[in-house]
Amino acid sequence: MAEPRAPDGAYVAILAGGEGTRLWPLSRGHRPKQLLSLVSQRSLIQQTVDRVLPLVPAERILVITERSHSEDLHAQLPEIPRENIVVEATRRNTAAALLLGALHIQSRAPGATWASLHADAFILDDDEFRRTLSAALEAASGGAYLVTTGLRPQYPATGYGYIHQAEHLRDVQGYPLHRVERFVEKPDLETARRYVQSGEYLWNPGVFVWRNDAILAAFRTLQPEIYQVLTSVPLERIEEVYPSAPKETIDNGILENAPNVATLPATFRWSDIGSWSELWDVLAKDEAGNASAGPGRHLAVDTTGTLVYSASRTVATVGVEDLVVVETPDVVFVCDRGRTQDVKLIVKRLQSDGALELL
Repeated sequence: MAEPRAPDGAYVAILAGGEGTRLWPLSRGHRPKQLLSLVSQRSLIQQTVDRVLPLVPAERILVITERSHSEDLHAQLPEIPRENIVVEATRRNTAAALLLGALHIQSRAPGATWASLHADAFILDDDEFRRTLSAALEAASGGAYLVTTGLRPQYPATGYGYIHQAEHLRDVQGYPLHRVERFVEKPDLETARRYVQSGEYLWNPGVFVWRNDAILAAFRTLQPEIYQVLTSVPLERIEEVYPSAPKETIDNGILENAPNVATLPATFRWSDIGSWSELWDVLAKDEAGNASAGPGRHLAVDTTGTLVYSASRTVATVGVEDLVVVETPDVVFVCDRGRTQDVKLIVKRLQSDGALELL
């Protein structure tokens, strides 16, 4: 099958500013998830860039990040021009970050169509991802729709957002384009089951595509305060006003309110690796269902369903099941695999104790 091609002049913006405490203690404030090598020798941000480079050249890839990560990103991504590492003066959430990206693209190619991706997603089948993204870029290039990709849910997940797709609009490169009826954030289990059974709902992987003038118009209409703050000075002075921008997500601030959102159902495998159990899900398992990651060694005896991440030392387990064990130079974290979302309780405890050196 021929390699897909993006529309001429298309851009990709990669959001890489997260703090990543859900994979504590490996992920820290100074070393968030996107900078880590979890499922291969390449970090998640490096894999993201590798995935899109066949579609869009390095000079048309922007990486939007917070100041404390910019040098690490530059070191990990030498192929990306330094001026393409777009630095937020402070974190103001994804709406302001993507408007910042839109203003940078406006200064280079006002009529460009571009895609917004997250730096820390795990995606299996890069070829299918590029085919889907190529179709989404074409679907958005006319300017009529803000386009998202959606994934057929594999199970009734309660930790993901959902897209309710409505009528079929047309086909684009063999993919059906549907109008979006609404977005739903993290439903309860019974609601998620109904969504999966209905066949009308898709997981929302946070892949958004639009023509630059279309997303700027959406900001002017739906988020006028953010738009006014960021356009009140020339682009080279935007860091002076950026901290004044309201905090808002692109999902809540734009997509959930815009009347012209469409979605392309996709089939690539995706996870946001939002917890240690989700990392266990995507890693290869041995015959006992154990998964190991990191440069250290896991020595398992009578151990089942367990994830061990070892940064340096050998971790030995005997007679345990369904655990997560994470070894780093300064912390050992042990958790039931069914409670990995509760790592936030440890993070809150460390914050209240003032143990900032562990965060």
